[in-house]
Amino acid sequence: MSDDGNRFDVVVVGCGIAGLSAAVSACHQGANVAVLERATFEERGGNTRYTEGFLRMNTDLEVSDDFETELAMTGSGYLDPALVHETAAPYEQWPAIVRSMNFVDPEVIMTFSSEAGPTLQWLKGFGARFDNLPTPHITHSFPKLVTVGGGLQLVEILTAAAEECGVTFFYETTAKELIQDREGAVVGLKSTGRRNKVTEFDARAVILASGGFEGNPEMLAHYLGPKAVNLRPTARGGYYNRGEGIRMALDIGAAPCGNFSNFHAEPVDPRSGVTEPLIMIFPYGILVNKDGERFVDEASRALDRLYEPVSYRILEQRDGIAYLILDEKIEDVENYQVGVRTDQPPIIADTIAELAEKLEVSAPALEATVASFNAACPAGPFSLMELDGMTTAGVKPAKSNWARPIDVAPFRAYPIIAVNTFTFGGLKVNAHAQVINTDGDVIPGLYAGGEVIGLFYRSYAGATSVLRGATFGRLGGAHAAQYQAP
Repeated sequence: MSDDGNRFDVVVVGCGIAGLSAAVSACHQGANVAVLERATFEERGGNTRYTEGFLRMNTDLEVSDDFETELAMTGSGYLDPALVHETAAPYEQWPAIVRSMNFVDPEVIMTFSSEAGPTLQWLKGFGARFDNLPTPHITHSFPKLVTVGGGLQLVEILTAAAEECGVTFFYETTAKELIQDREGAVVGLKSTGRRNKVTEFDARAVILASGGFEGNPEMLAHYLGPKAVNLRPTARGGYYNRGEGIRMALDIGAAPCGNFSNFHAEPVDPRSGVTEPLIMIFPYGILVNKDGERFVDEASRALDRLYEPVSYRILEQRDGIAYLILDEKIEDVENYQVGVRTDQPPIIADTIAELAEKLEVSAPALEATVASFNAACPAGPFSLMELDGMTTAGVKPAKSNWARPIDVAPFRAYPIIAVNTFTFGGLKVNAHAQVINTDGDVIPGLYAGGEVIGLFYRSYAGATSVLRGATFGRLGGAHAAQYQAP
Protein backbone atom coordinates (compact mmCIF):
# COMPACT_ATOMS: atom_id res chain seq x y z
CA MET A 1 0.00 0.00 0.00
CA SER A 2 1.01 3.64 -0.27
CA ASP A 3 2.78 5.56 2.46
CA ASP A 4 0.96 8.22 4.47
CA GLY A 5 2.16 10.92 2.09
CA ASN A 6 0.09 9.36 -0.68
CA ARG A 7 -3.20 9.00 1.20
CA PHE A 8 -5.96 11.40 0.15
CA ASP A 9 -9.72 11.67 0.32
CA VAL A 10 -9.93 12.34 -3.43
CA VAL A 11 -7.36 11.74 -6.16
CA VAL A 12 -7.98 13.56 -9.46
CA VAL A 13 -6.31 12.36 -12.66
CA GLY A 14 -5.70 15.27 -15.02
CA CYS A 15 -5.13 19.01 -14.76
CA GLY A 16 -7.40 20.45 -17.47
CA ILE A 17 -10.71 22.20 -16.90
CA ALA A 18 -12.43 19.00 -15.68
CA GLY A 19 -9.67 17.94 -13.30
CA LEU A 20 -9.10 21.40 -11.87
CA SER A 21 -12.84 22.01 -11.43
CA ALA A 22 -13.13 18.67 -9.66
CA ALA A 23 -10.14 19.34 -7.42
CA VAL A 24 -11.27 22.81 -6.37
CA SER A 25 -14.86 21.68 -5.85
CA ALA A 26 -13.82 18.72 -3.71
CA CYS A 27 -11.33 20.77 -1.71
CA HIS A 28 -13.92 23.44 -0.95
CA GLN A 29 -16.12 20.65 0.43
CA GLY A 30 -13.38 19.85 2.93
CA ALA A 31 -11.66 16.95 1.15
CA ASN A 32 -7.91 16.37 1.12
CA VAL A 33 -7.22 16.33 -2.64
CA ALA A 34 -4.36 15.32 -4.92
CA VAL A 35 -4.06 16.01 -8.66
CA LEU A 36 -1.93 13.75 -10.86
CA GLU A 37 -0.72 15.39 -14.07
CA ARG A 38 1.33 13.70 -16.81
CA ALA A 39 2.76 16.98 -18.11
CA THR A 40 5.37 19.19 -16.53
CA PHE A 41 4.43 22.18 -14.41
CA GLU A 42 5.08 24.45 -17.41
CA GLU A 43 2.77 22.49 -19.74
CA ARG A 44 0.00 21.58 -17.30
CA GLY A 45 -3.57 21.95 -18.45
CA GLY A 46 -4.01 19.47 -21.31
CA ASN A 47 -6.23 20.62 -24.18
CA THR A 48 -7.75 23.32 -21.98
CA ARG A 49 -4.47 25.23 -21.96
CA TYR A 50 -4.73 25.77 -25.72
CA THR A 51 -8.46 26.23 -26.33
CA GLU A 52 -10.17 29.55 -26.91
CA GLY A 53 -12.96 28.36 -24.62
CA PHE A 54 -16.13 28.73 -26.70
CA LEU A 55 -19.33 28.24 -24.71
CA ARG A 56 -22.76 27.38 -26.15
CA MET A 57 -24.53 29.97 -24.02
CA ASN A 58 -26.95 32.84 -24.61
CA THR A 59 -25.49 34.54 -21.52
CA ASP A 60 -23.28 33.39 -18.68
CA LEU A 61 -26.48 32.33 -16.91
CA GLU A 62 -28.45 30.70 -19.72
CA VAL A 63 -27.57 27.94 -22.17
CA SER A 64 -28.43 28.28 -25.86
CA ASP A 65 -32.02 27.61 -26.89
CA ASP A 66 -31.01 24.41 -28.70
CA PHE A 67 -28.70 23.09 -25.98
CA GLU A 68 -30.63 20.02 -24.82
CA THR A 69 -31.95 19.24 -28.31
CA GLU A 70 -28.50 19.32 -29.86
CA LEU A 71 -27.01 17.11 -27.15
CA ALA A 72 -29.85 14.61 -27.51
CA MET A 73 -29.42 14.53 -31.30
CA THR A 74 -25.68 13.87 -31.03
CA GLY A 75 -25.89 11.59 -27.99
CA SER A 76 -26.62 8.17 -29.54
CA GLY A 77 -26.76 6.02 -32.61
CA TYR A 78 -29.94 4.17 -33.63
CA LEU A 79 -31.68 2.97 -30.48
CA ASP A 80 -34.30 0.30 -29.84
CA PRO A 81 -37.49 2.32 -29.22
CA ALA A 82 -38.72 -0.26 -26.73
CA LEU A 83 -35.63 0.33 -24.60
CA VAL A 84 -35.85 4.10 -25.01
CA HIS A 85 -39.44 3.90 -23.73
CA GLU A 86 -38.06 2.58 -20.44
CA THR A 87 -36.34 5.93 -19.80
CA ALA A 88 -39.71 7.59 -19.21
CA ALA A 89 -39.70 6.04 -15.73
CA PRO A 90 -37.61 7.46 -12.87
CA TYR A 91 -33.94 6.54 -13.24
CA GLU A 92 -34.06 4.25 -10.20
CA GLN A 93 -36.64 2.10 -11.99
CA TRP A 94 -34.69 1.64 -15.20
CA PRO A 95 -33.70 -1.97 -15.89
CA ALA A 96 -29.97 -2.68 -15.80
CA ILE A 97 -29.78 -3.11 -19.58
CA VAL A 98 -31.02 0.46 -20.07
CA ARG A 99 -28.82 1.99 -17.37
CA SER A 100 -25.73 0.62 -19.12
CA MET A 101 -26.92 1.18 -22.70
CA ASN A 102 -24.60 3.01 -25.11
CA PHE A 103 -26.34 6.39 -25.19
CA VAL A 104 -26.28 9.58 -23.13
CA ASP A 105 -28.95 9.38 -20.44
CA PRO A 106 -31.59 12.16 -20.49
CA GLU A 107 -30.79 12.87 -16.84
CA VAL A 108 -27.19 13.61 -17.78
CA ILE A 109 -28.28 16.01 -20.53
CA MET A 110 -30.77 17.78 -18.27
CA THR A 111 -28.21 18.08 -15.49
CA PHE A 112 -25.66 19.46 -17.94
CA SER A 113 -28.17 22.04 -19.17
CA SER A 114 -29.33 23.13 -15.72
CA GLU A 115 -25.86 23.26 -14.14
CA ALA A 116 -23.90 24.94 -16.95
CA GLY A 117 -25.01 28.44 -15.94
CA PRO A 118 -24.32 27.92 -12.21
CA THR A 119 -20.93 26.48 -13.13
CA LEU A 120 -19.98 29.64 -15.04
CA GLN A 121 -21.07 31.71 -12.04
CA TRP A 122 -18.90 29.47 -9.86
CA LEU A 123 -15.93 30.04 -12.19
CA LYS A 124 -16.55 33.79 -12.12
CA GLY A 125 -16.11 33.60 -8.37
CA PHE A 126 -12.45 32.70 -8.98
CA GLY A 127 -11.95 35.49 -11.50
CA ALA A 128 -13.05 33.96 -14.81
CA ARG A 129 -14.71 36.26 -17.33
CA PHE A 130 -16.85 35.50 -20.38
CA ASP A 131 -17.86 37.80 -23.22
CA ASN A 132 -19.16 37.96 -26.80
CA LEU A 133 -15.79 38.07 -28.54
CA PRO A 134 -14.95 37.36 -32.21
CA THR A 135 -14.61 33.74 -33.34
CA PRO A 136 -13.18 32.20 -36.54
CA HIS A 137 -16.75 31.44 -37.66
CA ILE A 138 -17.68 34.23 -40.02
CA THR A 139 -21.19 32.78 -40.23
CA HIS A 140 -22.74 30.92 -37.33
CA SER A 141 -26.04 29.37 -36.31
CA PHE A 142 -25.95 29.39 -32.51
CA PRO A 143 -24.70 31.85 -29.87
CA LYS A 144 -21.28 31.53 -28.30
CA LEU A 145 -19.65 33.16 -25.35
CA VAL A 146 -15.87 33.16 -25.31
CA THR A 147 -13.66 32.77 -22.26
CA VAL A 148 -11.65 35.96 -21.82
CA GLY A 149 -8.04 34.85 -21.89
CA GLY A 150 -9.02 31.45 -23.28
CA GLY A 151 -8.49 28.12 -21.62
CA LEU A 152 -5.08 29.12 -20.30
CA GLN A 153 -6.78 31.70 -18.10
CA LEU A 154 -9.07 29.00 -16.68
CA VAL A 155 -6.07 26.78 -15.96
CA GLU A 156 -4.23 29.59 -14.19
CA ILE A 157 -7.10 30.79 -12.00
CA LEU A 158 -8.25 27.30 -11.01
CA THR A 159 -4.70 26.14 -10.28
CA ALA A 160 -4.26 29.16 -8.04
CA ALA A 161 -7.56 28.41 -6.30
CA ALA A 162 -6.56 24.77 -5.83
CA GLU A 163 -3.14 25.65 -4.41
CA GLU A 164 -4.69 28.20 -2.04
CA CYS A 165 -7.15 25.56 -0.84
CA GLY A 166 -4.38 23.05 -0.18
CA VAL A 167 -4.60 20.69 -3.16
CA THR A 168 -1.38 18.71 -3.70
CA PHE A 169 -0.10 18.46 -7.28
CA PHE A 170 2.04 15.62 -8.62
CA TYR A 171 3.50 16.61 -12.02
CA GLU A 172 5.10 14.19 -14.48
CA THR A 173 2.94 11.50 -12.91
CA THR A 174 0.78 9.21 -15.04
CA ALA A 175 -2.12 7.17 -13.63
CA LYS A 176 -1.96 3.58 -14.88
CA GLU A 177 -4.22 1.25 -12.93
CA LEU A 178 -7.18 1.53 -10.54
CA ILE A 179 -7.08 -0.28 -7.20
CA GLN A 180 -10.25 -1.93 -5.87
CA ASP A 181 -11.10 -3.44 -2.52
CA ARG A 182 -12.75 -6.84 -2.07
CA GLU A 183 -16.20 -5.31 -2.53
CA GLY A 184 -15.28 -3.78 -5.90
CA ALA A 185 -15.03 -0.18 -4.74
CA VAL A 186 -12.21 1.94 -6.14
CA VAL A 187 -9.85 2.81 -3.29
CA GLY A 188 -6.85 4.23 -5.11
CA LEU A 189 -4.60 3.86 -8.11
CA LYS A 190 -1.12 3.03 -9.30
CA SER A 191 0.93 5.56 -11.21
CA THR A 192 4.30 5.90 -12.85
CA GLY A 193 6.60 8.88 -12.60
CA ARG A 194 10.03 9.82 -13.86
CA ARG A 195 12.30 6.85 -14.66
CA ASN A 196 9.15 4.67 -14.60
CA LYS A 197 8.95 4.72 -10.80
CA VAL A 198 5.71 3.12 -9.60
CA THR A 199 3.74 4.88 -6.85
CA GLU A 200 0.43 3.94 -5.25
CA PHE A 201 -2.14 6.44 -4.04
CA ASP A 202 -4.89 5.57 -1.56
CA ALA A 203 -8.17 7.47 -1.80
CA ARG A 204 -11.83 7.30 -0.86
CA ALA A 205 -12.62 8.34 -4.43
CA VAL A 206 -10.83 8.72 -7.76
CA ILE A 207 -11.93 11.21 -10.43
CA LEU A 208 -10.74 10.47 -13.98
CA ALA A 209 -10.27 13.70 -15.95
CA SER A 210 -7.34 12.80 -18.18
CA GLY A 211 -8.86 13.48 -21.60
CA GLY A 212 -9.43 11.22 -24.58
CA PHE A 213 -6.94 9.21 -26.62
CA GLU A 214 -6.06 11.58 -29.47
CA GLY A 215 -2.41 11.35 -28.41
CA ASN A 216 -2.28 7.54 -28.52
CA PRO A 217 -1.55 6.18 -32.03
CA GLU A 218 -2.22 2.58 -30.95
CA MET A 219 -5.73 3.36 -29.66
CA LEU A 220 -6.43 5.59 -32.67
CA ALA A 221 -5.49 2.80 -35.08
CA HIS A 222 -7.53 0.31 -33.04
CA TYR A 223 -10.71 2.40 -33.01
CA LEU A 224 -10.44 4.64 -36.10
CA GLY A 225 -8.61 2.33 -38.46
CA PRO A 226 -6.05 3.14 -41.20
CA LYS A 227 -7.17 6.77 -41.59
CA ALA A 228 -5.71 7.49 -38.14
CA VAL A 229 -2.21 7.68 -39.61
CA ASN A 230 -3.17 11.02 -41.20
CA LEU A 231 -4.44 12.53 -37.95
CA ARG A 232 -2.65 14.62 -35.41
CA PRO A 233 -3.96 16.40 -32.28
CA THR A 234 -5.18 19.96 -32.76
CA ALA A 235 -2.90 21.37 -30.10
CA ARG A 236 0.14 20.40 -28.07
CA GLY A 237 -1.99 19.47 -25.06
CA GLY A 238 -3.66 16.68 -27.02
CA TYR A 239 -0.41 14.73 -27.24
CA TYR A 240 -0.63 14.16 -23.47
CA ASN A 241 -4.08 12.56 -23.81
CA ARG A 242 -3.27 8.88 -24.29
CA GLY A 243 -6.39 7.21 -23.03
CA GLU A 244 -5.20 5.63 -19.77
CA GLY A 245 -8.12 7.05 -17.81
CA ILE A 246 -10.62 5.46 -20.18
CA ARG A 247 -8.72 2.19 -20.49
CA MET A 248 -8.19 1.62 -16.76
CA ALA A 249 -11.90 2.14 -16.11
CA LEU A 250 -12.93 -0.20 -18.94
CA ASP A 251 -10.52 -2.77 -17.47
CA ILE A 252 -12.57 -2.92 -14.26
CA GLY A 253 -15.92 -3.15 -16.03
CA ALA A 254 -16.95 0.45 -16.74
CA ALA A 255 -19.63 0.87 -19.41
CA PRO A 256 -18.45 2.58 -22.60
CA CYS A 257 -20.34 5.56 -23.95
CA GLY A 258 -19.84 7.72 -27.03
CA ASN A 259 -18.57 6.68 -30.45
CA PHE A 260 -15.06 5.25 -30.13
CA SER A 261 -14.58 5.38 -33.90
CA ASN A 262 -15.23 9.12 -34.18
CA PHE A 263 -13.70 12.40 -33.00
CA HIS A 264 -14.14 16.16 -33.13
CA ALA A 265 -12.44 17.32 -36.32
CA GLU A 266 -11.19 20.73 -37.40
CA PRO A 267 -9.63 21.91 -40.70
CA VAL A 268 -6.07 23.21 -40.33
CA ASP A 269 -2.98 24.06 -42.34
CA PRO A 270 -0.57 21.08 -42.00
CA ARG A 271 2.45 23.34 -42.62
CA SER A 272 1.90 25.23 -39.39
CA GLY A 273 2.99 24.36 -35.87
CA VAL A 274 0.97 27.03 -34.06
CA THR A 275 -2.00 26.11 -31.92
CA GLU A 276 -5.13 25.51 -34.04
CA PRO A 277 -3.88 26.88 -37.40
CA LEU A 278 -7.46 26.90 -38.66
CA ILE A 279 -8.50 27.50 -42.25
CA MET A 280 -12.18 28.45 -41.94
CA ILE A 281 -12.70 30.36 -45.19
CA PHE A 282 -13.29 27.38 -47.46
CA PRO A 283 -16.98 28.34 -48.04
CA TYR A 284 -15.68 31.21 -50.22
CA GLY A 285 -13.62 29.03 -52.56
CA ILE A 286 -13.52 25.41 -53.67
CA LEU A 287 -11.87 22.38 -52.11
CA VAL A 288 -10.02 19.91 -54.32
CA ASN A 289 -8.16 16.69 -53.53
CA LYS A 290 -4.76 15.51 -54.79
CA ASP A 291 -6.43 14.49 -58.06
CA GLY A 292 -7.57 18.08 -58.63
CA GLU A 293 -11.24 17.20 -58.13
CA ARG A 294 -13.94 18.73 -55.96
CA PHE A 295 -15.48 16.27 -53.50
CA VAL A 296 -17.79 18.21 -51.17
CA ASP A 297 -20.31 21.05 -51.04
CA GLU A 298 -18.15 23.76 -49.51
CA ALA A 299 -21.05 25.93 -48.34
CA SER A 300 -24.09 23.83 -47.53
CA ARG A 301 -24.82 25.54 -44.20
CA ALA A 302 -23.45 28.00 -41.64
CA LEU A 303 -19.77 27.49 -40.93
CA ASP A 304 -20.11 26.44 -37.29
CA ARG A 305 -22.20 23.45 -38.42
CA LEU A 306 -20.14 22.77 -41.53
CA TYR A 307 -16.45 22.69 -40.65
CA GLU A 308 -16.57 19.32 -38.87
CA PRO A 309 -18.36 17.30 -41.60
CA VAL A 310 -16.13 18.92 -44.24
CA SER A 311 -13.07 17.95 -42.19
CA TYR A 312 -14.28 14.34 -42.14
CA ARG A 313 -14.56 14.43 -45.94
CA ILE A 314 -11.04 15.82 -46.22
CA LEU A 315 -9.74 12.92 -44.13
CA GLU A 316 -11.39 10.49 -46.58
CA GLN A 317 -9.37 11.86 -49.53
CA ARG A 318 -6.11 10.35 -50.72
CA ASP A 319 -3.43 10.93 -48.07
CA GLY A 320 -6.03 12.79 -46.00
CA ILE A 321 -5.35 16.20 -47.56
CA ALA A 322 -7.18 18.78 -49.64
CA TYR A 323 -6.45 22.22 -51.08
CA LEU A 324 -8.57 25.35 -50.78
CA ILE A 325 -8.52 27.24 -54.08
CA LEU A 326 -9.30 30.97 -53.97
CA ASP A 327 -8.89 33.96 -56.21
CA GLU A 328 -8.35 37.66 -55.60
CA LYS A 329 -12.07 38.13 -54.81
CA ILE A 330 -11.50 36.70 -51.32
CA GLU A 331 -10.48 40.27 -50.50
CA ASP A 332 -14.16 41.20 -50.93
CA VAL A 333 -14.97 39.09 -47.87
CA GLU A 334 -14.80 41.55 -45.02
CA ASN A 335 -12.63 40.37 -42.11
CA TYR A 336 -11.96 37.02 -43.76
CA GLN A 337 -8.63 37.03 -41.93
CA VAL A 338 -10.39 36.04 -38.69
CA GLY A 339 -10.97 32.64 -40.27
CA VAL A 340 -7.29 32.12 -41.14
CA ARG A 341 -5.26 31.17 -38.06
CA THR A 342 -2.22 29.70 -39.79
CA ASP A 343 1.14 31.45 -39.64
CA GLN A 344 1.98 30.21 -43.14
CA PRO A 345 1.23 32.31 -46.25
CA PRO A 346 -1.04 31.09 -49.04
CA ILE A 347 0.51 29.50 -52.10
CA ILE A 348 0.12 32.11 -54.87
CA ALA A 349 0.23 31.84 -58.67
CA ASP A 350 -0.82 33.89 -61.70
CA THR A 351 -2.59 30.98 -63.40
CA ILE A 352 -4.46 27.86 -62.33
CA ALA A 353 -1.89 25.72 -64.14
CA GLU A 354 0.95 27.35 -62.25
CA LEU A 355 -0.95 26.90 -58.97
CA ALA A 356 -1.49 23.21 -59.75
CA GLU A 357 2.24 22.78 -60.36
CA LYS A 358 3.07 24.33 -57.00
CA LEU A 359 0.52 22.03 -55.31
CA GLU A 360 1.82 18.99 -57.21
CA VAL A 361 -1.68 18.42 -58.59
CA SER A 362 -2.45 17.60 -62.23
CA ALA A 363 -2.74 20.93 -64.07
CA PRO A 364 -5.23 19.71 -66.70
CA ALA A 365 -7.41 18.19 -63.96
CA LEU A 366 -7.43 21.33 -61.82
CA GLU A 367 -8.03 23.57 -64.83
CA ALA A 368 -10.98 21.39 -65.88
CA THR A 369 -12.40 21.43 -62.33
CA VAL A 370 -12.18 25.21 -62.07
CA ALA A 371 -13.64 25.72 -65.56
CA SER A 372 -16.65 23.48 -64.91
CA PHE A 373 -17.23 25.11 -61.53
CA ASN A 374 -17.05 28.60 -63.02
CA ALA A 375 -19.53 27.70 -65.74
CA ALA A 376 -21.97 26.43 -63.10
CA CYS A 377 -21.92 29.62 -61.00
CA PRO A 378 -25.01 31.87 -61.16
CA ALA A 379 -25.10 35.57 -61.81
CA GLY A 380 -26.30 37.61 -58.89
CA PRO A 381 -25.36 39.54 -55.75
CA PHE A 382 -22.95 38.11 -53.22
CA SER A 383 -24.09 38.29 -49.57
CA LEU A 384 -21.47 37.44 -46.97
CA MET A 385 -23.20 37.32 -43.62
CA GLU A 386 -26.06 34.99 -44.54
CA LEU A 387 -26.62 31.91 -46.64
CA ASP A 388 -27.25 33.69 -49.94
CA GLY A 389 -28.60 30.83 -52.05
CA MET A 390 -26.06 31.49 -54.81
CA THR A 391 -26.05 27.85 -55.91
CA THR A 392 -24.24 26.15 -58.77
CA ALA A 393 -26.19 24.40 -61.53
CA GLY A 394 -25.13 21.31 -63.43
CA VAL A 395 -21.99 20.44 -61.50
CA LYS A 396 -21.46 17.76 -58.86
CA PRO A 397 -21.06 18.18 -56.04
CA ALA A 398 -23.11 21.35 -55.99
CA LYS A 399 -22.06 24.39 -54.05
CA SER A 400 -25.15 25.63 -52.20
CA ASN A 401 -24.11 29.16 -51.28
CA TRP A 402 -21.50 31.80 -52.15
CA ALA A 403 -20.82 30.21 -55.56
CA ARG A 404 -18.68 32.74 -57.44
CA PRO A 405 -16.33 32.00 -60.33
CA ILE A 406 -12.67 31.61 -59.52
CA ASP A 407 -11.34 33.79 -62.32
CA VAL A 408 -9.42 36.78 -60.98
CA ALA A 409 -5.65 36.42 -60.63
CA PRO A 410 -3.58 36.08 -58.59
CA PHE A 411 -4.88 32.71 -57.45
CA ARG A 412 -4.06 31.34 -54.03
CA ALA A 413 -4.34 28.06 -52.17
CA TYR A 414 -4.04 26.61 -48.67
CA PRO A 415 -3.42 22.93 -47.94
CA ILE A 416 -5.88 21.57 -45.36
CA ILE A 417 -5.94 18.42 -43.23
CA ALA A 418 -8.36 17.27 -40.55
CA VAL A 419 -7.02 17.24 -37.00
CA ASN A 420 -8.27 15.46 -33.91
CA THR A 421 -9.39 17.93 -31.27
CA PHE A 422 -10.69 15.19 -28.99
CA THR A 423 -12.05 11.67 -29.29
CA PHE A 424 -15.73 10.83 -28.71
CA GLY A 425 -15.43 7.44 -26.99
CA GLY A 426 -15.36 7.41 -23.21
CA LEU A 427 -17.14 6.28 -20.08
CA LYS A 428 -20.80 6.27 -19.11
CA VAL A 429 -21.67 8.36 -16.06
CA ASN A 430 -24.78 9.37 -14.18
CA ALA A 431 -25.85 12.90 -13.28
CA HIS A 432 -23.39 12.94 -10.34
CA ALA A 433 -20.48 12.04 -12.66
CA GLN A 434 -20.25 8.58 -11.08
CA VAL A 435 -19.01 5.93 -13.50
CA ILE A 436 -21.50 3.20 -14.42
CA ASN A 437 -20.46 -0.39 -15.02
CA THR A 438 -21.65 -2.72 -17.79
CA ASP A 439 -24.37 -4.07 -15.49
CA GLY A 440 -25.84 -0.59 -15.01
CA ASP A 441 -24.56 -0.09 -11.45
CA VAL A 442 -22.37 2.66 -10.04
CA ILE A 443 -18.73 1.68 -9.54
CA PRO A 444 -18.27 2.87 -5.94
CA GLY A 445 -15.59 5.49 -5.56
CA LEU A 446 -15.08 6.17 -9.29
CA TYR A 447 -15.99 9.41 -11.06
CA ALA A 448 -15.23 10.93 -14.46
CA GLY A 449 -15.28 14.39 -16.01
CA GLY A 450 -14.46 16.14 -19.27
CA GLU A 451 -13.40 14.23 -22.38
CA VAL A 452 -13.25 10.97 -20.39
CA ILE A 453 -17.07 11.08 -20.44
CA GLY A 454 -18.52 9.70 -23.67
CA LEU A 455 -21.03 12.28 -24.90
CA PHE A 456 -21.00 12.37 -28.70
CA TYR A 457 -21.59 9.95 -31.57
CA ARG A 458 -21.93 11.25 -35.14
CA SER A 459 -20.96 14.86 -34.53
CA TYR A 460 -19.92 17.33 -31.86
CA ALA A 461 -22.42 19.71 -30.31
CA GLY A 462 -20.23 22.76 -30.80
CA ALA A 463 -18.96 24.88 -27.92
CA THR A 464 -19.87 22.36 -25.20
CA SER A 465 -16.50 20.74 -24.43
CA VAL A 466 -15.18 23.27 -21.91
CA LEU A 467 -18.65 23.40 -20.38
CA ARG A 468 -18.72 19.60 -20.07
CA GLY A 469 -15.39 19.61 -18.27
CA ALA A 470 -16.23 22.42 -15.88
CA THR A 471 -19.77 21.26 -15.11
CA PHE A 472 -19.17 17.59 -14.47
CA GLY A 473 -15.83 18.30 -12.84
CA ARG A 474 -17.54 20.60 -10.34
CA LEU A 475 -20.42 18.18 -9.74
CA GLY A 476 -18.19 15.13 -9.49
CA GLY A 477 -15.76 16.83 -7.15
CA ALA A 478 -18.52 17.91 -4.76
CA HIS A 479 -20.11 14.45 -4.75
CA ALA A 480 -16.77 12.64 -4.35
CA ALA A 481 -15.85 14.81 -1.38
CA GLN A 482 -18.95 13.59 0.47
CA TYR A 483 -18.72 9.99 -0.71
CA GLN A 484 -18.27 7.27 1.89
CA ALA A 485 -17.52 3.68 0.89
CA PRO A 486 -20.49 1.35 1.52
